[in-house]
Amino acid sequence: MFEYWTHALSYVPTRDLRFYLRAMKRDWKARSAWFGAVAAGDLRKVLGRIRRHGPLTIRDIDDDVLVEKEHEWASRKPSKRALQLAFYRGVLTVSARAGMVKTYELMTRHFGWDRPPRPASERQILEFLLERALRAQGLVSMDSACYMDPRRMPAMRRLIDSRARRGQLIPVEFEGVQHWARPETLEAPLEADDELVHILSPFDPLVHPRRRLQRFFGYQHRFEAYMSKEKRLFGYFAQPVLVGDEIAAVLDLKTDRVRRTLLVQKWTWISDRSRRARKRQIEDALHRFERFQLG
Repeated sequence: MFEYWTHALSYVPTRDLRFYLRAMKRDWKARSAWFGAVAAGDLRKVLGRIRRHGPLTIRDIDDDVLVEKEHEWASRKPSKRALQLAFYRGVLTVSARAGMVKTYELMTRHFGWDRPPRPASERQILEFLLERALRAQGLVSMDSACYMDPRRMPAMRRLIDSRARRGQLIPVEFEGVQHWARPETLEAPLEADDELVHILSPFDPLVHPRRRLQRFFGYQHRFEAYMSKEKRLFGYFAQPVLVGDEIAAVLDLKTDRVRRTLLVQKWTWISDRSRRARKRQIEDALHRFERFQLG
């Protein structure tokens, strides 16, 4: 696995790295408002240290001239932004992490490359994105196949139309929006497993595309970490709970690592269906989730 930006910072199979190399050379420039403040000297400093001394974390850098934070999640160390820029450029990769603390290493050295793999062509990237969407979503729309990447929509539409003409994809209208699916997907029996419970991150690919989530599940999620407390409906880091094929509840969870306990700070029911039985199911899932979180 390696870490890189998809719809959020994500774990991606290393076999797929070649599909991200073009983004590493190009897409970081779209973040110029954030990275424009990185001084060339800061970038040279962090890269020189890693080349000479090996992997490091931001905590290993103790000689920065500290600056004021621009927002709550920022760092006072200019080196942090320099490390992030080198990461997005594909010069550095995250070789290890402990919670939120990332260890950065030269990408070539981490993977043992004499030279990096050849980047995928634009056509190969489009096919990769479409296959990934079909595998994960079943029914795909133009928005979902090109999520957060609208500039690829014209080429994606040509690829989808080509497959539809060959019978590899079938057009399906759902909630007034054009979708496509493989024939075998439409022919497969649909049996919702009401015993299946997933406690989802707000960054989960099922939750993050808000319009798709609303269209398929009738639920509109709000990420409220950046809101003031009095404006929150669900809580600071509320997590939707999928039971069977329905978003049944939203839980604001917090880990107390000192007492090694998962705290339910707020429980909001979304569905009125079978609350008593579902509460037991969700509580069982919470016990599993707690063991996973606390190891």
